[in-house]
Amino acid sequence: MNTPRLAADLDLVLCHACGLACDNRQRPTCCERCGAPLHTRKPDSLARTWAYLIAALVFYIPANLLPVMNTALFGAGADSTIMSGVLEFWAHGAWDIATIIFIASIAVPATKFVALGLLLITVQRRSTWAQRERSRLFRFVELIGYWSMLDVIVVALVAALVKFQALGDIEPRLGILFFGMVVVFTMLAAMSFDPRLIWEPPAASEEPAHER
Repeated sequence: MNTPRLAADLDLVLCHACGLACDNRQRPTCCERCGAPLHTRKPDSLARTWAYLIAALVFYIPANLLPVMNTALFGAGADSTIMSGVLEFWAHGAWDIATIIFIASIAVPATKFVALGLLLITVQRRSTWAQRERSRLFRFVELIGYWSMLDVIVVALVAALVKFQALGDIEPRLGILFFGMVVVFTMLAAMSFDPRLIWEPPAASEEPAHER
């Protein structure tokens, strides 16, 4: 099996801002296209990714335990958590909305936690296991990350619809704030992780990130 050539072998360094592969033979300090500082690896990638991921996990608990909205129809009000909202939509026959909210609010964040945790652990162990598959996994995490905000959008749209039709009143609760923080921190974790570390040879240093 042919060993894939690394950017270091070709004396190239990737700009983190615009994605340009810059010629590193002259040791440039900034990207020739956008002027952003160049790094051979994202500085402190693993430490920052772990920090954001742990913060997201901490916020994930109250995001699921606390109510995300309060619905008052004809004078009767009730708080709803994410899961109770899913069950309520399902019980009223809106199984499609229930499925979308469950996937976006429960399954997607959990998947990102597992995937990022796996990537971090394997990189720290300098594992060469399934490198191509792990690179695809990281791209998948980046792809699905933005859909996690769907639950926040659903709450906003439902509240606007109810107020417009004067059927009652819907107010957001503290849980939606925690859920928004989960989305933000998981996105920051994915942005902080440097996927090129997956391809570092076992003999290389764990994270050779230096600002130039």
